[in-house]
Amino acid sequence: MLGLATQEVMKLPGVDLQFITELLLIFLVSTLRIGAFLLSSPIFGARWLPLQVRIVMAFALGTAIAGQTPPFDVVTLTSAAGVMMMLVEIAIGLTAGLTLTIWFSAILLAGEKIAASAGLGFAAQVDPSTGGQTPVVSQILYLFLLVIFLSVDGHLLAIGTMLESYRILPIGGTVNPGLLLEAGISAAGSMFLAATIIMLPIALVLLLINVTIGIITRSAPQLNLFSFGFPISLLAVFILLYFSASALGGSAQSLIESALTALRVLIGGLGDG
Repeated sequence: MLGLATQEVMKLPGVDLQFITELLLIFLVSTLRIGAFLLSSPIFGARWLPLQVRIVMAFALGTAIAGQTPPFDVVTLTSAAGVMMMLVEIAIGLTAGLTLTIWFSAILLAGEKIAASAGLGFAAQVDPSTGGQTPVVSQILYLFLLVIFLSVDGHLLAIGTMLESYRILPIGGTVNPGLLLEAGISAAGSMFLAATIIMLPIALVLLLINVTIGIITRSAPQLNLFSFGFPISLLAVFILLYFSASALGGSAQSLIESALTALRVLIGGLGDG
């Protein structure tokens, strides 16, 4: 009798280890899509945010999905179908995050054009979000956009949309690759249009200032207005940005709404694959 009980006890560690292995596999598959989104989306994908924080967030959000995920075994995940399933999950998350990032890049592009028109293109420093050289005007506008994005709970809406994607397209479902490509191309085209709308009023005023300076210099060369035309442009752009703060806030909010709408359209189209 004692020997039989000992055999039963010896079986328990193996059973627990198998259960833990299955649980870890479920967590791994559940966090691929949301983890890829966190790596490529604004704020969450910034270089100043430690990778450990993103991993913890991915596992925390994956906890809500793990209960709805069917069990997997190692053989399934190491097969060709399992590898393709994981690649699809990563592709969905990366496309969703890059869609938001491309939309948000519109304000960076607008800042670069404003800085180039005002002669502030040389005033650049390392952007902590991307790690590249970005004009200071672009960084100010981008930080302005991120503050508005957080204030309207845009990050919560984006995460909620990604969690909703698991209901629209469960793990293991098929997706149309053309939908993902179309979302990225459409976001890129909309980025240039949004950047033009944001920077056009300020760029037009700066253009009029430069044209006025050129006309006066042409009619009275002895004034040599080009010697102080540069300081005039610098002062003008700061004054314009100051008085355009309210309009830029409205433009940033519209940009955020358009980006979230594009994300919802992308996630909603997953069920048609």
